Order: sequence, then C-alpha cells, then structure tokens
Amino acid sequence: MADMAEAIQPAVSDPVDRSLEQARALLVEHPLIDGHNDLAWELRQQVGYDFDRLDIATVLGTTNPALPRLRCGGGGGQFWSVFVPSTLQGDAAVVATLEQVDAVHQMVERYPGDLVLTRTADEVEAATASGRIASLLGAEGGHSIGCSLGALRMLHALGVRYLTLTHNDNTPWADSATDRPAAGGLTAFGREVVREMNRLGMMVDLSHVAPTTMRAALDAAEAPVIFSHSSALAVCDTPRNVPDDVLAGLPANGGTCMVTLVPEFVSPATAAWRVEAAAAAAQVGVDASDFVAFQRFSASWSAQHPKPDATIEQVVAHLEHVREVAGIDHIGIGGDYDGTDTFPVGLEDVSGYPRLVAALIDRRWSRDDLGKLARANTLRVMRDVEAVSRDLRASRAPSLRTIAELDS
Repeated sequence: MADMAEAIQPAVSDPVDRSLEQARALLVEHPLIDGHNDLAWELRQQVGYDFDRLDIATVLGTTNPALPRLRCGGGGGQFWSVFVPSTLQGDAAVVATLEQVDAVHQMVERYPGDLVLTRTADEVEAATASGRIASLLGAEGGHSIGCSLGALRMLHALGVRYLTLTHNDNTPWADSATDRPAAGGLTAFGREVVREMNRLGMMVDLSHVAPTTMRAALDAAEAPVIFSHSSALAVCDTPRNVPDDVLAGLPANGGTCMVTLVPEFVSPATAAWRVEAAAAAAQVGVDASDFVAFQRFSASWSAQHPKPDATIEQVVAHLEHVREVAGIDHIGIGGDYDGTDTFPVGLEDVSGYPRLVAALIDRRWSRDDLGKLARANTLRVMRDVEAVSRDLRASRAPSLRTIAELDS
C-alpha cells in the first residue's frame, strides 16, 4: 500500500473514473463522519416519524440520506440533528427536541443492521468495525434547553453530543448570525452554558452564531469547539460562514470547521439569490429567519426566480481555504442534507461524497489529508472533549446557576 502521506495519483488514461474509484476505496478505509443531517426533522414534517410510511432502508426521492445512499456514499458516522425551529421557544422547544431525540432512538432500533447509537469516539470506531453506521445526535439551537442547565444535562444523558448555541434567532444568552445583536456575543449565562458543556463532554457548536459569539465561546471554552455545518466567509460572504480570524483561532483551541454543502453558503451567486428572496419575503410579511415559513416562501418564489446552482468546485474552494487558514487538522464535512432544498450539482444526496473526494484527489490532496477530513479530525475532537470532561468532572460539580441569577 502506498504511503499515507503520498498524494493519490489519478490515472492518465481516464482520470475521472480512476479518481472516483480511488475515492470510493479511500472511504472504505476512512468512512466519512458527517457533522450535520436533518433527516429527523424531515421525518417529522413528512410522516410524523412513521417509518412504515417512509422506510429509509429503501432509496426514496423524498430523503437525501436513505440508508442505501449513505452506504453508497461511504458514510461511516452521522450526526443526526435533533433540530426544532427557533420559532418554538420555552417548554414547546424542549418538548419538540425530546420528540426529535426519541425519533432518532426509534430509527436506530428500527434498523439495527445498519445503525447503532454511539456516544463516544470509541463507540464510533466499534460501530465501524461492526459494519454499521455510527449514529450520533446534535441539538441545533440553544432554545432547545429552555435556559435550563438541567435540561442541557438531560439531553446529554439521552446521547446528544453537541449543542449549536443558536439557530436563526438569538437565545436570551447568545447572539445568532441572522438576528440583531442583543447579548454582545455571550451573556454570563451563555458562558456558563459553555462551561457546563465542557464539563459534560458535549461539543460546543458555533454554526449559526454571530462572529462575536464565536469569539466569546472560543475565549470561554476549555475544550475544542466545532462548526457542524459552516463554510468560509472569505470565499462566500454570507453571515452563516466563518471569518478568517476565527478559523485562524481553531488550532489553539483544537476545534474543527465542518464545511457545509448548502448552496447559499457555498456559491456567491446563490447567496445573492437568497438575499433577494429574503427581501421579497419581507415584502409579504415573511421573516427569512423563520425556517419553516421562509422555506415555504422560497420554494414558491424560486419558480419565477430560479436558484443558481452551486458546484463541487466551489465546495472544494471552501475546503482548501479552511485548510489554508486553520490547517488540515481542523477541517471536516457537515453536509446539512435534508436541511435545505438544493445541493451542489453532483452532490444532490449523500451518495455523492465520493465525487467530492475524487475532486480533492484531482487537487492532489494526500491520503493522510483526506483521512483527516473524512474522519480522523472529528474523532480527535471527540476524544479531546471527552478527556477534558473526565478532568472537569473530577473537580467540578454540575452547575446550578440560573439565567435569572447570572443575567439579571
């Protein structure tokens, strides 16, 4: 076998087919861990979690990550997002998040030959060794804990291994990238949330948050952070992407940016289209930060204003920029499948990941680099977060602080 540090050489006679063949072989050796997938929300919306009506063991056009597609795409681990819109608040958000968690648990039980619930890096490795896809949970938005550290702890007990600090709207303790600043990044309670997440061993996810929140979280964090599905601001100027100074801070923190495939965050033309769609939505009283309402509006609006396509080459540009600024040890992939309506041409569903890896092979990424991108960096972050948690639990009791006490 060629040395892992050597660049994979595409064949001269048929480079496309040869690179794709090599990409598939690499993903067998390094099965991809994807940082973000919204299948659970899609199941809720389409069929109320009824797997008899939507069987993901078959290839269905209505879900990007049906299990055969995951297998075909070299999937070895998936963070299933237990997302609920930030238009839900308080108890309603907490209950809906618990229903999402329950749905993922049901899904894993329904397909035991394909999926296994995993909570640690070692369990992910064991899942791969057993030939199954490691199923991890990530909660998308701090509204899911209802400003309660007890609720945060219970999500962790149920297997949730990251919390995105905000979604499209601010929480009372953290600013979102797509809302008006209110907290100045993180409030005192927001810093306490980060502190308690570090103690628990739950990864702090900075996708969706404002740059001020990113910087405040990096300052407060005692463990590596992640961006579960964000791309590079310097390549595509949209509020959901990560500025270079934050990317440059990841090596000191040990965290990783999992580059997303959402066309609006990948392609400048598609990002401009979204700005136009948001302005059109506002004229009829639809707020672009309202995930469900804006999704419904843009689906109709795009019939007369077609959304520009994104390309694999544009995704590669983001990956290479993050690698240049943050370093190869601080990059991953978070597709956001089922979280938006279109994807780059050639990456329409999770079976397309070998095409992305093949494009990187053609850009002369080494085997070692591709292994880190696909899997090793995510596992390293998980292990580092677990190690910090073990140390903190030995010296720090669960926090009983409240938002009323800290932010009054």
